This record gives sequence, C-alpha cells and structure tokens, in this order.
Amino acid sequence: MVTSPRERVLVVDEDPDVLDLVERQVLEPMGYVVATADDAGAAIQQALNFSPDLIIASLMLPGLSGKDLLVALRSQGMDVPMLVTAPEGMEADAIQAFRLGARDYLVKPLREAEVVAAVERSLNDVRLRHERTQLADELAESNSQLERRVRELTTLYGIGKAVTSTTNQGQLFNKLMEGSQYVTEADLGWLLLQEEGSDQLVLRAQKNLPPAVASKLHQPWDDGVSSLVMLSGEALSIHGDGLTQFKLARIGKAALLAPIRARDQAIGVICVARQESRPFGEREQAMLEAVADYASISLVNARLFQVLEARASSLQQALEQAGGGAGAVVAADLRQAMVGLDEVLARAADEGDPARVRVALTTARRKVADLTRRLSDVVGEPGLET
Repeated sequence: MVTSPRERVLVVDEDPDVLDLVERQVLEPMGYVVATADDAGAAIQQALNFSPDLIIASLMLPGLSGKDLLVALRSQGMDVPMLVTAPEGMEADAIQAFRLGARDYLVKPLREAEVVAAVERSLNDVRLRHERTQLADELAESNSQLERRVRELTTLYGIGKAVTSTTNQGQLFNKLMEGSQYVTEADLGWLLLQEEGSDQLVLRAQKNLPPAVASKLHQPWDDGVSSLVMLSGEALSIHGDGLTQFKLARIGKAALLAPIRARDQAIGVICVARQESRPFGEREQAMLEAVADYASISLVNARLFQVLEARASSLQQALEQAGGGAGAVVAADLRQAMVGLDEVLARAADEGDPARVRVALTTARRKVADLTRRLSDVVGEPGLET
C-alpha cells in the first residue's frame, strides 16, 4: 500500500539496527516520510521541526525514557499518536505509557508485519480524525455561507420594500447605500446620477466617504471611473495597478461599480470600495447589480408618479374652469379613479412587488388618458387630448 507523502513518521530508538529495520525496510517502501533519532532530546527537536503524524519510540532510550519523551511532547502541546516499543518483561512500563497517552505497544524484537499493522491502525485513526475535522470545518463554512446568503436576500428584500413603499428619495438612496455596502462587504459607497439635460454626474448619496468628498453631496463630482461605466453600460471591478491611474485610488484600493439603467440607457452609477486591496468577486458584483436594478426601479417609478401628479393637477384645474354638470361628472369619475389607483398602489407597496406597481401605473395612465379625452369634450380644449 502506498500512502500519501504527507504522512510522516518519527522513529526513536537507541539501537541503530532497529532504526534501519523500521526506516529502510518497513516504512520507506510503503511511501512514508521517515525521520530518526537515537535519544529523547534529539527526538523532541525532530518532532518540533519535522511535525510527524506518528512517533515510534523505545521505552529504553538513554537519559530521558520513552515515557519522559511522551510527557515532554504533551507539554509542548503536540498531540501526536505514539507507539512504544520494549523487550518482553516491561509490560508495567508499557501500561504506564498507555496511561500517558501511548496508542500501541510492540514487543522487541520487532517483526515487520506487526510494525506495519500497528502503524496502519494508528494512522487510520489519524486520517479519520483529520477527515472529521475537515468535514466539520467544511460544514461550518457552508453554514456561514448559507447564513450570509440569507442575510443578503433579506437585505435585498428590504431594499425592494423600500423601493415600492418609500416616496422620500433621500431615505431610499440611504437604504440603497447601506444595502450595497453590506452585500458587497465594502467599506464605503456612493451613488451618482446624471443631471437631466447634461452629461455631468451628481453625487446623490454616500456612505463613509472622506469629508472633503462627502461635502460635495448634491453637487457634480467625478470619481474618474463612473463616467467610463456610464459609457460602457457594464459593471466594473477594479483594483491594484489598474486603479492607481484614477482619482478613485485616493479613496480605496479596490472598487466595484454598477450602472443604473432605465430603458437600456445608463442614468447613473452605484459604487462601493474597500480600503484594502482585496478585489470584489462575481458574487459581490451580482449583488451590487441587483441593488442597481432596484435603484433603477425607484427612479423610474418616481418619474412616473411625477408625470401622473402633473397630469392630475392639470385635469383638476381644467375641471374647475369648466364647471357645470358634465364637468362635475368627469370630476367625480376622476376622483373615483384616483382613489382606486391609490388602493392598488398601496396593496402593491405592502406586498413589495415592483411588477405590481408598474401594472398599477400603466393602468392609471390609461385611465387618466381616457378622462382627459372626456374632459376635452366637456371644456372644448383640444390641447388637453393625449
């Protein structure tokens, strides 16, 4: 049987013939890495440097005995299995060695088959212990990753709820910043939106940016990279030498940027950075892109609400000017439609479903358009038609 070269055996014996037998005739042909020592002092030094998986030690060592060696190694914190060897008649010493932690006892003169069997038994125990430790570590890592995924999904769900239920853009942007920083394990973050009618990017939200940069909130700011992301329309992870040529290198040593799109057009960038040179991975990029999608939904919804509010205000003014029975009927229909719309939007917001909000907005636009046509017939103003 050929074993892994990682398995190391230290043989300690006062008899050179025994060392030769065990090392050259038994263990090395089986594939083990073997080191030898002829006294306890040398064995202790070898054990510390060689890091054996198994020690075979004689109870008859000169100076410190095999039992003393066992005690010395335990005092150094080394939990290495040990096989002890001794001539017949030393069973009492062997029992004491067992009490001190020895795994097995071989009677001299040693026989190859007995040595092989004892070594295999002891190392099988070591392998099983290593496997259990490895499995326990893997299970702990899997549980940690699972808990992390659950927290990430909970964070994204919370952002989705905020998108559909929060009309305050400042609060929403802060929620996006907190969420993006958490799901990417970043130290700081910021949100840039394109100023309407301009190519300038305006800093709309930030988390942990240096005071000199944070003071530029609601003002144009160029981090040197976001404009490139706007042009490409693709997320970008950058670190190391690639980052040093940009202004962003003054803020962090690794950065991740994701575009915010509306109708396939980039309208802003959400960015996070780390102050250590640990690059962002694919998982963090996917999480930031999900947050960017929620940012897009919130901005599109906000614009649609503004359009609806402006249209409703225009209709209300026209109705007030028109007066009369027909105008009152249309006004009543308008009020009823707006109440119904408010109920639909409220239910969609409670459920945290952006798709329902989009459906509600689409339905509202059709209803408002229909009322506009009816109103134009009442007041006789073609300009109100849609």
